Parts: sequence; structure tokens; C-alpha cells
Amino acid sequence: MTPAARTARIRRFSVSGLCAAGAAAAALTLAPSPAHAAEPASHGAAASAAGISAQAHARAEKAHKAGSSTDSGDLDRWIRKSLKIMKAEGIPGTYEGLHRNIMRESGGDPHASNGWDVNAQNGTPSKGLLQVIQPTFDAYHVDGTAKSLTDPVANITAAANYAADKYGSIDNVDSAY
Repeated sequence: MTPAARTARIRRFSVSGLCAAGAAAAALTLAPSPAHAAEPASHGAAASAAGISAQAHARAEKAHKAGSSTDSGDLDRWIRKSLKIMKAEGIPGTYEGLHRNIMRESGGDPHASNGWDVNAQNGTPSKGLLQVIQPTFDAYHVDGTAKSLTDPVANITAAANYAADKYGSIDNVDSAY
């Protein structure tokens, strides 16, 4: 192969690689953590960047609708109620930290459930606003909240309690936890 042909081939591979990496990075930046996605998706090695981008767009749309619907008042109420309980129990966290993590994990849907990740495969799917698994909920449940994993206030408060134990505060969590 001539030096000119080799250079052209390297450039072609470099551009292709950069395009694929850029599309994947954009999709990962826009999409909530796949490990905590609200609904299952195709996660095979052959999934294309366009497919990932479409999934990210669909999740962003769902999150936007959840945030702009009449349920947004419920989400605000659930967060504020959780913050009162957290304050009384000495669990750190802010409205902004809770809201940011809720929107990434479930798009504000208290019925969100992950049926495909490793937790689900092991029989303990992540559920609720902050995508908590039952053993974590049981270990970090806060007295004064419902004993139901999918109860919005109980889910938020248990997840914040877990995050405080593992990361110092839910405010320190910026990805799947």
C-alpha cells in the first residue's frame, strides 16, 4: 500500500470513528442512564447511534411532558414532603438535587420500572421516581413514610437516605447510583 493510500485509509477510519464516538457521546449525554430507564429498549451490540439517539429523544420528550403536565404539581409536592421528612431525620439533600435525579431516573413517573437490567434479571427491578430496588428500599426505608417501594415520598426519601450513606447527599449523585 502506498503512503498516500495508507494516509487516506487512516483519515477515513478516523472520521468514521469520530462520527460514531460523537453520536454515542451525544446520545449518552441526552439519555437517562440506560440502567435505570423507565422502559426496556434494545441494548444489543448492534444498536446504532441513530437508534440510541431516537431513544434519548423519546425519553427527553417523556420527561418534558411529565414536567409540564398536571403531575408536575404532584412531583413538587412529593419532593417537598420528602424534604420535610429528610430534614427531621437529618438526611441531607436539596430540592434541586432530588428533582435532577428524579428527572434523569424516571422522567417524573412514579410508576417507572426497569424490567431489563441486571437487577431485573436477578428478580429485583428498579422502581419508582428514583429507581430503587426492593432490598435497598428495605434497608434505607425511613419511618413515617409508606412501606411501599413505589410510594413517591417513600421512594424519594429512601433513595436520599441511601445516597447520603453512600455519597454524602443525593446532591452528589450525577449518574446512576
